[in-house]
Amino acid sequence: MSNSSEVMILDFTDASAISDWEAIDDRIMGGCSQSHPECIDSIGLRFAGTVSLENNGGFASIRSNSDSVDLGQYTGLTLRLRGDGKSYKLSLRTDHFFDGVSYQTTFVTERDSWQEISLPFEAFIPTHHGIKLSTVAPMDTDNITSFGLFIADGQEGPFQLDIAWIKGC
Repeated sequence: MSNSSEVMILDFTDASAISDWEAIDDRIMGGCSQSHPECIDSIGLRFAGTVSLENNGGFASIRSNSDSVDLGQYTGLTLRLRGDGKSYKLSLRTDHFFDGVSYQTTFVTERDSWQEISLPFEAFIPTHHGIKLSTVAPMDTDNITSFGLFIADGQEGPFQLDIAWIKGC
């Protein structure tokens, strides 16, 4: 059930919200995983593909390339999504570097079931290439420059995650 204090941040049922998302898979370092963002009418953003562990691979991701979003008035995000029973990571960035620090938190989906999952900002951990960083400043929620979705952690094979929207809460 939706909370009236939530505010729409990204409405993926509007195709324009997906236009600047792109795939960044382990192929950038020789792996074989493949993914893509897609707009599905009446559903929203579909993040789908295949994770391969070949050639030291093992991750697939998509990321937005948007202007800064101020989330400072919120304590977290709520996602309306339908998954495949696998775990995923939501990633937020506060800079415009392609290979910079990423603040990530993990969530687990239920197979073929629409869910609303709340992710408090305090659960986001600073990482670089999947390695936790301990000497990085806390996430500046006043300046979110990119949203991303990841699947990794040895979850080989096909995957599919649909997201209708992301709200601040």
